[in-house]
Amino acid sequence: MAEINHKFVLASRPVGMARRGNWNYTESPVAAPADGEFLVKIIYISLDPAMRGWMNDGRSYIPPVAIGEVMRALALGRVVESKNPKFAVGDIVTGAFGVQEYAISNGMMVNKVPPIGIPLPVFLGTLGMTGMTAYFGLLEVGKPKAGDTVVVSGAAGATGGVVGQIAKIKGCRTVGIAGGPAKCEYIVKELGYDVAIDYKSEDLRKALGAACPKGIDVFFDNVGGEILDAALGQLAMRARVVICGAISQYNNTTPVKGPANYLSLLVNRASMTGMIVFDWAERYGEAAKEMAGWVAQGKLHARCDVHEGLHNYPEVFEKLFRGENNGKLMLKVCDEK
Repeated sequence: MAEINHKFVLASRPVGMARRGNWNYTESPVAAPADGEFLVKIIYISLDPAMRGWMNDGRSYIPPVAIGEVMRALALGRVVESKNPKFAVGDIVTGAFGVQEYAISNGMMVNKVPPIGIPLPVFLGTLGMTGMTAYFGLLEVGKPKAGDTVVVSGAAGATGGVVGQIAKIKGCRTVGIAGGPAKCEYIVKELGYDVAIDYKSEDLRKALGAACPKGIDVFFDNVGGEILDAALGQLAMRARVVICGAISQYNNTTPVKGPANYLSLLVNRASMTGMIVFDWAERYGEAAKEMAGWVAQGKLHARCDVHEGLHNYPEVFEKLFRGENNGKLMLKVCDEK
């Protein structure tokens, strides 16, 4: 076992884009687990847009990361030492272990990864929190019906890609909004979207009108800003808008831009609801079982964008906000075996 744990701790709260200087890359001796605890050697770290919000010192659905604290992140690793009877050495587990090489846990909010022949990174993406967000956000908040038109922003991203596929499984027509020809080709050819709209080169309002002649029944939003505003202008009667994220607004140095077209909710008797995946924590097992079945049947595809080296974390994290990730973004910290 290594004697030193390398980690990124929050040094300052960013203004705009988070940069390397907002963290300190430090090291300390690997801690030994106390009674009821276990030690995890981290293999993969999930990089998610929500992490940027966790760095802000403000009211939110979860307390901010404290200055001097290990940067919060979901991760997957192997138990290498245990004083907890529920977790054995060799177990593969996922949890909020942070941006570091080793983590101590008492088992709260930690899940074991079943040995079902699915690549481990998928358990941080399609079968992890990303997939749970797509599953519950679409099915429980969006409530799609067969034949509905479902529009997804950030459709090539980790969550958006899963949303579109689940919508197709449920018999919906899907329209994905993505940036650039490569991503638009990917969501149609690999993820099965019926229509792709390139927000970088097309007039978004005209394109949405053409793609959704009867209006949008469900809009699953990961982006916010002008894209949300354009979608609101195309809502069908009694449409459902799911607010999952607003990546276009996370690095603002000015106030968040709210939707100007919100009166469309009134005119169309529509609803707009924010969702946080933790609200369905007790049902994660149910969702994982169903989605694992879809993966095994070839109905649900997973793409992971894996970069190597813990020390590269700040620069890889920035890729999320430049739209440079190709699927679920994560860091590989060590070999799987």
